[in-house]
Amino acid sequence: MTFWLVALGLSAVVAVLLLLALARRGPVEGSGAFDVQVYRDQLSEVERDLARGVVTEAEAGVIRTEVSRRLLEADRLAQEAVAEGDAPRAATWVMGAAVALSVVGGTYALYLAYGAPGYPDLPLERRIAMADEAREMRPGQAEAELQAALNTPPRAEPDQRFLELMTQLRETLAERPDDLQGHRLLARNEAGLGDFRAAHLAQARVLEILGDEATAVDYADYADLLVLAAGGYVSPEAEAALLKVLDRDPRNGTARYYSGLLAAQTGRPDVAFRIWQTLLTQSAPDEPWVPAIRAQIEELARLAGVDFVLPPLTDMRGPTQDDIDAAGDMSPAARLEMIEGMVSGLSERLASEGGPPEDWARLIRAYGVLGQRGAAAAVWAEAQRVFPDDIRRVPILEAARDAGVEQ
Repeated sequence: MTFWLVALGLSAVVAVLLLLALARRGPVEGSGAFDVQVYRDQLSEVERDLARGVVTEAEAGVIRTEVSRRLLEADRLAQEAVAEGDAPRAATWVMGAAVALSVVGGTYALYLAYGAPGYPDLPLERRIAMADEAREMRPGQAEAELQAALNTPPRAEPDQRFLELMTQLRETLAERPDDLQGHRLLARNEAGLGDFRAAHLAQARVLEILGDEATAVDYADYADLLVLAAGGYVSPEAEAALLKVLDRDPRNGTARYYSGLLAAQTGRPDVAFRIWQTLLTQSAPDEPWVPAIRAQIEELARLAGVDFVLPPLTDMRGPTQDDIDAAGDMSPAARLEMIEGMVSGLSERLASEGGPPEDWARLIRAYGVLGQRGAAAAVWAEAQRVFPDDIRRVPILEAARDAGVEQ
């Protein structure tokens, strides 16, 4: 109701302003009004000339008579122009009513056509709650696979010999359920056939055999197959697998990509954008998730209300923290050569193209390892100008503290 009251009030204000403009009467400035002013000035000038002795009283009288005649004529023309410029009052009010109806009615019609009548207010807290609820209530893996099967085109018929080998492999593993390598091979080949459901079932058996020895990569492969079987949908079962991946390896690219996809699918483009932007800056161009992120991140940024421009496809990683830590164990000459090679390219790119806060932080840390505190301080000072937002500057601030240049 509040929205309608505000909208109606604004429309009424605009309509009233337009009505006042139509009803206002005043002189119409034209050539007649201008001539009147000129002739009045001339009369004043005659009196000044007479006072200075430039003209005689007789000459001044003649001039006054002529100028006064012209003044009266100009005033008559000006009055006629004013009369002609005034529209009849009845016509003015009819036009005003039409304008008011057009403003109010047109605004309402536009809202019906392009707005969302009856849609309730959605403050941020409520939208986040709705996203969390949608995430909790979303379909499971089995339902998603059934839906995906309806939209999956028929697969090409594979080579007959390959099918025979796959039949033999399945029969063998039915008799040898604890054959780890056999189930790994089955999972890969079922995926190659496009049967992702059979593939993730085989990978699930791999995880059962490995038990606590299953690695992040094992669980990442399982989550990947679950998502593929569901047609790109991240189910609760896939989410559980992703959590196991991140528990073992928080930097796993596959798990981070699908975590962002899950956020995007459950109404949190802001969370998805943050995950993908960070992953993109830390990934080489040939990583498998990079093309998918680059194809979607600009639209995701728009939905998240973020002003984002996709950077060129280059190696955006720069020296990682692992690279810098590894350099600490090298000989001074080897360390200098390795870090300077990585730092040079990153420094040039940030100077010419800019980059995310994480890249600025890496550059500061790298200069700190090199012992170039002056260069680290200069980058820190420039980063404060590039990122006036204190929240975005947090990783850079941490790097500046590590390098000993934060003030």
